[in-house]
Amino acid sequence: MLMLGAMQDWTMRITHVIDHAAREAGDREIVSRWADGSETRTNWSAVRTDALKMAQALQALGLQKGDKVASMAMNHSRHLVSWYGVAGMGGVLHTVNPRLFDDQLEYIVNHAEDKVLIYDAAFQPIVDRMKDRWTTVEHYICFDSGEHAPAFEDWIAEQDGDFQWVMGDERDPCMICYTSGTTGNPKGVQYEHRSTTLHALAGLQPSTFNFSASSVMLPVVPMFHAASWGLPYAGAMAGIKFVFSAVNDPAVLHELMEREGVTDSAGVPTVWLAHFQYCDAQGIDLPKLKAATIGGSACPRFMIERLMKNGTRVQHAWGMTETSPIGTVGGPTHDWDQLTFDEKVDKTAMQGRPIFGVELRTVDLDDTTTELPRDGKTSGALQIRGPWVVKRYYKAEEDAASPEGWFDTGDVGIIHPDGTLQLTDRTKDVIKSGGEWISSVELENAAVGHPDVAEAACIGMPHPKWDERPVLFVVRNSGSDVSADDILGHLEGQIAKWWMPDAIEFVDDIPHTATGKISKKDLRDRFSDYKLADA
Repeated sequence: MLMLGAMQDWTMRITHVIDHAAREAGDREIVSRWADGSETRTNWSAVRTDALKMAQALQALGLQKGDKVASMAMNHSRHLVSWYGVAGMGGVLHTVNPRLFDDQLEYIVNHAEDKVLIYDAAFQPIVDRMKDRWTTVEHYICFDSGEHAPAFEDWIAEQDGDFQWVMGDERDPCMICYTSGTTGNPKGVQYEHRSTTLHALAGLQPSTFNFSASSVMLPVVPMFHAASWGLPYAGAMAGIKFVFSAVNDPAVLHELMEREGVTDSAGVPTVWLAHFQYCDAQGIDLPKLKAATIGGSACPRFMIERLMKNGTRVQHAWGMTETSPIGTVGGPTHDWDQLTFDEKVDKTAMQGRPIFGVELRTVDLDDTTTELPRDGKTSGALQIRGPWVVKRYYKAEEDAASPEGWFDTGDVGIIHPDGTLQLTDRTKDVIKSGGEWISSVELENAAVGHPDVAEAACIGMPHPKWDERPVLFVVRNSGSDVSADDILGHLEGQIAKWWMPDAIEFVDDIPHTATGKISKKDLRDRFSDYKLADA
């Protein structure tokens, strides 16, 4: 006879999250600043009511359990409603990145077989341009206008909200996000109710977002990218106040942070850099945030120092679409109070430690079956496994992870004895010179620490003796005439001598991917005919 435990069955579905938020923190405010400058205020109770109406409205359109609903929108409360309304009718929300190229937008919407697309009016030109190419979309709804499509508020107002969430297995899909597709077509990563719930619970750990009922979060990371780092779910679990902005203008963000009492924010390094520049130009102080979570790409040391000196806890995070996305988050270690300020910055500049629920390891770059020591010195290809890590891409025939669950992240890193991850590069970007590895990321971060450098990117160029040598491409700050010798002098003492770039080239711009990351592939294509002086 099979002996089961004595606890109740409680299927982990996303609808439990919004039910809890509405019941336990129903009047906690959610503020939205729209693209036209207007603002609306709602709360968790109203978000749940609107999600129920949205679920009804989707069923009225004929959608069935498992159908895909696309959103192409910035951060605001109506977008938040869709995260719960789509899941509540048993559907799968596909958050579409409007910054993708047209061919990518065509591919992912058709590949996901989205039946409904709900979008911000700001993206009407994209919709007009793509409508004929999106062959699966049957209905269009606009979040903030009724000029070209039914307005979201009017559409859900036709329903009474008397609806029971569609239930099912906790392993049913609830959301799909596509990778940015730097090579080949983007790949779909389909999250489950169970994996998403576990990921959100992990986000509440003190070593992660450390949310409490008093937290006020302004997420700059967009809701269309990598599940907005799971913040809309973790925030609902904790019943926090959200402050959303549909525009990422630093003046708008600064004013909202000050006025609404924002305690936490999250975004990529370029967001913080823009905020620094705004405050400096205006002669004003940075907002007094309790915590700033920084991810998406490695955060430069000078940025960490400035935020920490402002009294802000910097949480350097690493993850990817395939990991839902949180893998590691940096926070105070057991010996934090004994560290000097510089030692704290050194620790924070790394990518943090794995949160409970994921495991990390590094393997040899040339022999991926050989696991490497966690000695703080040996770098290798980073692998990850856990309950919110992708097993198989959407519609793929083969698993993306190994039979043991290990997924190759494409990153190169070092794991320290205390579990801290230090990313050093991407496997496709690491530079092999004379049989030794050079980290392009560490070179770039050292270079942007120069006050006259706006941005830098490093790639390996062919060399007859050393195989590859690093070349640093630099965008000067406006009005600067910084020279190559100035930058080389700045790099001295920060990197090994043999890491010194063989050349520094000044450019007007550096190409980026649709998600805002430096595109080394496009940079290599742009300089495919480049020859080193001694090559």
